[in-house]
Amino acid sequence: MKRSKINQVIKDMEALIKKQGFELPPFASWTPEDWKGIGREYDEIRDNKLGWDITDFGLGRFDEVGFSLFTIRNGNQKLKKYKKPYAEKLLMLYEGQTAAMHFHASKMEDIINRGGNDVYITVYNGTQDEKMLDTEVTVYSDGKCSRVPAGTKVRLKPGQSITITQYMYHDFIVPETGGAVLLGEVSMCNDDDHDNFFYDKAVGRFPAIDEDETPYRLLCNEYPVAPSR
Repeated sequence: MKRSKINQVIKDMEALIKKQGFELPPFASWTPEDWKGIGREYDEIRDNKLGWDITDFGLGRFDEVGFSLFTIRNGNQKLKKYKKPYAEKLLMLYEGQTAAMHFHASKMEDIINRGGNDVYITVYNGTQDEKMLDTEVTVYSDGKCSRVPAGTKVRLKPGQSITITQYMYHDFIVPETGGAVLLGEVSMCNDDDHDNFFYDKAVGRFPAIDEDETPYRLLCNEYPVAPSR
């Protein structure tokens, strides 16, 4: 992805978050220049990849397949000094945008429509060897338990949510009209490096970046090491 595109997406997400009345933590607005002076006292942000994150799933078609997100809080399954067993994120998808089909083996999460457009989430049961099953899926949504056929697109209007259990294949689909959607994610501890299993094996998690302009915000995998004292 071009850095200019990433910069614009972050600005668009900031505007949508503000429109929906959600406040971000202070580190959301740190510039690359600010980061040069951020010391070891903020290693939790670095170690747990808090902050801005943009993905086109390595496909180079962000406007069709991709999303942007901001990780507000997260634990760490490898570094025991971080005790949080939970995580919280905000995600944005533009109208007409989708996210790649995937499941998590470790993480259970709730996806909440925080405002804007509707979103549809396609659900399938998956297996430990990454097969997709043609079996009924148990769906928990805002206190209701239901059984739906494989491949059902569950519609979430603003305020509605769905629980994504381990090995449940899911994607995100936003209607072609109606604007962007802001999603919340409340989950168990998140590990994006090892706990995303994509149905399409050509898909990746973090994009290659064409540096055509200066970064507006650093992404969560771009933070510099703390300056020595």
